[in-house]
Amino acid sequence: GAIVAVTGDGVNDSPALKKADIGVAMGIAGSDVSKQAADMILLDDNFASIVTGVEEGRLIFDNLKKSIAYTLTSNIPEITPFLLFIIANIPLPLGTVTILCIDLGTDMVPAISLAYEAAESDIMKRQPRNPKTDKLVNERLISIAYGQIGMIQALAGFFTYFVILAENGFLPSSLLGIRVLWDDKYTNDLEDSYGQQWTYEQRKIVEFTCHTAFFTSIVIVQWADLIICKTRRNSVFQQGM
Repeated sequence: GAIVAVTGDGVNDSPALKKADIGVAMGIAGSDVSKQAADMILLDDNFASIVTGVEEGRLIFDNLKKSIAYTLTSNIPEITPFLLFIIANIPLPLGTVTILCIDLGTDMVPAISLAYEAAESDIMKRQPRNPKTDKLVNERLISIAYGQIGMIQALAGFFTYFVILAENGFLPSSLLGIRVLWDDKYTNDLEDSYGQQWTYEQRKIVEFTCHTAFFTSIVIVQWADLIICKTRRNSVFQQGM
């Protein structure tokens, strides 16, 4: 069960280089056959470069995982409003333009910044990862991104959505099945939970307010998600902002 690295520079080393988990060939003194069989080539023939290469590889893997985890999280609060819009026939909680603002605006720079995170202090103290189980996107990452943080973002968004509508007279129980009348521009006498009539323009103003509040909720929770994704093992105080 050990992870084995083998170095070599000759033709006779090729079988061992190919069989090892990490085959390392010499870039200057190594033969062409050994270079073809190896997974890594030392351009300067310096054994210390192996450690540097492994550290950089682990850092790239870690940072890609952080960036993917951050990017996936906002999918849940972006999808659930449309699911309830279709299934429960409620007014649209989040607009398509605001989703584009999240994906192309507020999420892009933080996701890119995670790719340039510094290495954590234990990066060279860990056991080599198992390529069969410790994948770039595994079950644990999906469960945290979708099942935990994503659901928290969705709940925060729906909380602001229902609070704003309730403050304007539309209690949650009155929203079920109201979508057709809500979006009908010729219906200018739609009654809320207290009997007050709303025109189409008035309803749309409230709806756009809900879009803004839902969008703001996602962005605020994504700020917290960015801090969560910055480090996999260290404290954020150890890792630094």
